[in-house]
Amino acid sequence: MITVKFVGGTKKSFSTEQLQIEKSDISIQELINLLLELKPANTPGIDPKNILIAINGIDSSAMEGNSTKIKNNDLVSIIPVIHGGSPKKLTFQVLKKQIQIIEIMGQKAIDVKFLDNLRKRYPKIRLQAVSSNFILNYYHLKKILSLSLESEKSNILLSNKLETDILMRFALTKQISNAIINTGITPKTNFILIAIGNKKIINSLYKELLPLSVNLFSKNNDLFLKKYFKITKKQLDSVYSKNPLDDILIEKAAILL
Repeated sequence: MITVKFVGGTKKSFSTEQLQIEKSDISIQELINLLLELKPANTPGIDPKNILIAINGIDSSAMEGNSTKIKNNDLVSIIPVIHGGSPKKLTFQVLKKQIQIIEIMGQKAIDVKFLDNLRKRYPKIRLQAVSSNFILNYYHLKKILSLSLESEKSNILLSNKLETDILMRFALTKQISNAIINTGITPKTNFILIAIGNKKIINSLYKELLPLSVNLFSKNNDLFLKKYFKITKKQLDSVYSKNPLDDILIEKAAILL
């Protein structure tokens, strides 16, 4: 038996805080498929790409993602990325690396020097800022970061620095200058700050930047990204997926080498 605990908005989707599943030794993906079948028809929808899933308190991204096997008596927590207003921050792991995401409100006084100053004051963590316009959702964000970290592990980064590789993959370009100009920090434009490193240090960074932060993923960038990257309806229709735009952006980022 598996116990599924619903957090935040997912409680409304299933009209309960907890559910007992008479199964075990199934993958997270199999559980998601089952939950989508069990969800009452008259309740709010749930987007599998905008949820975090933890098994016995451990983020599944720190294990084997959606392939992670759920065993008998495991407690699975379903946590929405967006619920009751988007969260102020996200923390998760990719390849055992601790990552924290916050969104900073664009201001006239905030430019690229802002990031340079943070890097000087927090030399033990790696920082990158990506214009919020170029991030579709949590799924897109996490997949791009996974691509960059996998590339670093395999020594096939697009540049000599992980931070630059991340920016280039969101910009879908091999030109570093274009990535910085188009996808980096621009005054008056919100940006996502990505911090990779020691949990204690990135938490200190969050506390410092909290007054400047806004709710994550509150803006729908679908139309902007389609237009900017010239993604046509024909291309979208050719992708057999519930979220073709996500998958096209991720595929384009993956084949930049």
